[in-house]
Amino acid sequence: MKTLKFKSTINCDGCISKVKPILDGHKKIEKWEVDTAHKDKILTVHSDSILADEVSQALLEIGFKAEEVDA
Repeated sequence: MKTLKFKSTINCDGCISKVKPILDGHKKIEKWEVDTAHKDKILTVHSDSILADEVSQALLEIGFKAEEVDA
């Protein structure tokens, strides 16, 4: 399983509740979490097959940005 990390605009528990249905419902995502305490609000996605662009696009469609960073 590979791990992708993103600098995101997911800032708080309210934001997490908005992205949860999208990320939980994505068939390629095994597990995910957001470190809202980190200054860059790091989103970590664990998957065997998802591409970084797929994660970024899914979040962009609901108003959040995610820019891949080195893991």
